Amino acid sequence: MPGTRGPRIRNLGLQALGLAGVAVAAVVTALVHGHVTRSNLHDLRERSLNTLRLTEATLRGQLLRFDRLPGLLADERTIRALLLRPGDPGLADQANRYLKDTATRLGASDLYLMTRDGETIAASNYDQPQSFVGGNFAFRPYFRDALTQGEGRFFALGTTSNKRGYYVGAPVVVYDRAAGPQALGVLVIKVDLDDIERAWAGNDPRIIVTDPEGIVFMSNRPDWLYRGLGRRSAEDMARSRATRRYAGQEVGEIPVVARRHLDGRGDAGADLIWVATEGGGEREYLAVQAQMPEADWTVMVLSATAAARLDALVFAIAALLAMGVTGTGGMLVWQRRRQLAERLAVQQATQAELERRVTARPAELARANRALEDEVEERIAAEARLRETQSELIQAGKLAALGQMSAALSHEFNQPLSAARNYAENAGLFLARGDLAEVEANLGRIQEMIDRTTRISRHLRDFARKPDQALRPVALAPTIAAVQELLGWRLRQAGAGLIVELDDPDLTVTAGAVRLQQVLVNLLTNALDATADAADRRLHLQARRVAGGLVELRLGDRGPGVPAQLRERIFDPFFSTKEVGKGLGLGLSISYNIVSDFGGALELCDRPGGGAEFVVRLHEADREGEGT
Repeated sequence: MPGTRGPRIRNLGLQALGLAGVAVAAVVTALVHGHVTRSNLHDLRERSLNTLRLTEATLRGQLLRFDRLPGLLADERTIRALLLRPGDPGLADQANRYLKDTATRLGASDLYLMTRDGETIAASNYDQPQSFVGGNFAFRPYFRDALTQGEGRFFALGTTSNKRGYYVGAPVVVYDRAAGPQALGVLVIKVDLDDIERAWAGNDPRIIVTDPEGIVFMSNRPDWLYRGLGRRSAEDMARSRATRRYAGQEVGEIPVVARRHLDGRGDAGADLIWVATEGGGEREYLAVQAQMPEADWTVMVLSATAAARLDALVFAIAALLAMGVTGTGGMLVWQRRRQLAERLAVQQATQAELERRVTARPAELARANRALEDEVEERIAAEARLRETQSELIQAGKLAALGQMSAALSHEFNQPLSAARNYAENAGLFLARGDLAEVEANLGRIQEMIDRTTRISRHLRDFARKPDQALRPVALAPTIAAVQELLGWRLRQAGAGLIVELDDPDLTVTAGAVRLQQVLVNLLTNALDATADAADRRLHLQARRVAGGLVELRLGDRGPGVPAQLRERIFDPFFSTKEVGKGLGLGLSISYNIVSDFGGALELCDRPGGGAEFVVRLHEADREGEGT
């Protein structure tokens, strides 16, 4: 009928519009899901890269801590004497006791001495059931490399103890006037990496470290240990068997089903890896990795992507529901407008404009509200990540600083040792002449060199150990003296002077002795770097009482100072004004957090006459109950 044609056409138009809306909603949902998935994976990659950097810095700091120790210990007179007379039981007993005492003080797993043919003639575990003494480890690469290249490094399971260890070997060289330097044997230190692995236990992502053959030997997931990531070549398996890297341990395989590269923003990329599970399914990981060429290791962080993909799916469904609600509401509003237009034709223009404005305003408010909610969620997540990584940043910065310090202090150990050797040779000449006075004087000088080396070693050991978190009274005078001893080499190398002024030699503050030393070492190191090109390289450290029961330490330099635009960021993690490769940017951030833990404050002030001045304020404490 002619009267029903209009409603029929209108209904057909509504159906077509509904189908078009469904199609648009499907396309938009797919686009939203893809975009959110990519965004979540990129965010996951950034978090994984942060974890990777911290893990790599921790491992590198641990390795650098022991890197030069075998070469230093190889110059010990008892060690060389035993290699010259390997059958002497008295010398063997002295060497065994020396190696055991040294391993205990350094925190090393084992120390042992081998002859040129690989036979072990002294070891720190000489009195243990699984002693290395009598064993032959000439098949290990670290032994051959130490003799032929001057140093050897290797990771393996011990064939005697069946425990993991990182081996660092150095030749024991004796100088012969006729034949020149001769390598009589190799001194090896075995480093236990179990403490680092235990520190990873609470991390959500999988952290693995693989050897050159691709075998996982360190991980926070024990089920992946001693398994290759994917199939290994016959050449890799043959190399592992030849070096007996894993002794009798069976090496398995982590079944990698597929692998695809995920493009990264900038230079950092990642891979998506699918690993078969025991139930017959697959689990997807986002993997980032870094090379450690000094140890020939690969460090990888694998983060499960299930949560990121689920979040993207939930977001897409929410978007679809929002579009459905919006579409339904739009249809209802449209129909209402049509009815009002038919009834109130005269007011059509005015009513349509009014409704448009009323509809637009809630939409703007809704968008603003969603933007605010997203920002709040992002800030909450960022604060949670900051709390999770804060303690790891402190430990990473300290290990990196300790590695640099240990490498640089080798000169400080070699100088007194060389001097002591010269005095000993002179004493022998004077003794042959019968000049006992000169012999006694040279023996006194040797004792001074030994005392100097002992002091440096004691301060380095105290600085390296894990500090007690409890707060207690700490005397400033011995703490500052220990820091001067630790950084004496740096001050002399830089031609700088440190002026120390204590208003009261008995000043005592509430803190932790080792962590307070770390703060002073960080501040002094930054001051030395800042004044590298300054004409006046004197540093001024002053400690005094101030109002409110506080003690104030001021460290001032005569360098260029800190520009005003950088002051707000000077205590931010990873912020540094140094050249690339000359620091992690963690020193001031770690120091700021340590002083805050003490209940004090650290701030940067202008120094009269130019330069920068850092001020540390701590609560004064009684000397009674003072501890480390």
